[in-house]
Amino acid sequence: MPYDPLVDRLVTLALEEDLSLGDVTTDATIASSVTGEGRLAAKESLVLAGRDVASRVFSAVDTAIECDWLKTDGDTVNSGEVIAWIRGSVVSLLRAERTALNFLQRLSGVATLTRQFVQAVDGLPARIVDTRKTTPGWRTLEKSAVRAGGAYNHRFSLGSGVLIKDNHVDSGGGVTNAILAARAYAPHLLAIEIEVRTIEELNEAIDAGADIALLDNMSLTVMREAVGRCRDAQVLTEASGGIALDTVRSVAETGVDFISSGALTHSAPSMDIHMKVRPL
Repeated sequence: MPYDPLVDRLVTLALEEDLSLGDVTTDATIASSVTGEGRLAAKESLVLAGRDVASRVFSAVDTAIECDWLKTDGDTVNSGEVIAWIRGSVVSLLRAERTALNFLQRLSGVATLTRQFVQAVDGLPARIVDTRKTTPGWRTLEKSAVRAGGAYNHRFSLGSGVLIKDNHVDSGGGVTNAILAARAYAPHLLAIEIEVRTIEELNEAIDAGADIALLDNMSLTVMREAVGRCRDAQVLTEASGGIALDTVRSVAETGVDFISSGALTHSAPSMDIHMKVRPL
């Protein structure tokens, strides 16, 4: 995962939630001189993600903690398998435990669900991509987890790509005006993608010079027609809107180039990972 200072700020905030008043239970029961090791293990099958940020949590609590990772992001981990051994002061291990697990469990959930989407379209050329429907403050982490699951990232922010949505079209004078305005404003390296709801809007977008057509909530029949028109015009296609695990293969079979689903991040369950600490 590339370095992102926002992640360090998030780690700091997460630790403050747990430690702003100290850890009265650990401080009362465990001597500061006791050292130990924590066994991080999966309690269900999952795709691992979040290793780097979990390491940052342990280091933020105590730089002397050593993390020996047996798995890396993107690895499939079976129930009962050891993910890592974490060694250091038991007081420090217990202070970091829940925050580190919260990151690991949430991000592994994103990676695991993403892998299911990717496997559902196996053998077809469509790429699964994420959206900006991420947990506030977690975008870098969740998008990294999507990549660990085998899919690809869409825009990271509003400034990293042109995506003309229905609100832009409706408030900006229509499809053609929106595309021409974006083309005149945006750097030449940014592709122009526009959301279209009908074949009529698609035809207008093609004529106006769109690079990518976002086919929003179209039926499979209409989507196939749209894909054919775009292929003839050398315009890429992205399907979006209500994409679920049980429908994604049917969508991919229409021939679209990309399938975006907010479910990868907003609907992923946390996976069950625990840490058992023993004194040395």
